[in-house]
Amino acid sequence: MNAVLRAERVAAAVWLSVLVGATGCVKPPPPPARPAYLRVLAVPDSATVYESDHFLGTARLLAKEPKALRPGVKYLTFKAPGYFPHDLRLDLPAGETRVKITLRAVPP
Repeated sequence: MNAVLRAERVAAAVWLSVLVGATGCVKPPPPPARPAYLRVLAVPDSATVYESDHFLGTARLLAKEPKALRPGVKYLTFKAPGYFPHDLRLDLPAGETRVKITLRAVPP
């Protein structure tokens, strides 16, 4: 009986070490990334703003209420009737970023 009890204790110790070792390998999930907020101050304020062809809103709206986006490289396009469109590549960090832009009017 002593040999059986000893074998069970050894098996339990091995199992416990496997369990402890396995839980030590699991990394905790990374903290959630802070969002980036895009605030746009544009002339004209009726300009529409797109990020990779997805409508974000008008410049007027985005001046009052910034748009929450994932941080990273963004490709923005600003459009307004009577103005040349303007493309902008922006590396958007976490936190608020303000973009000031004046579109060029199309000559008559």
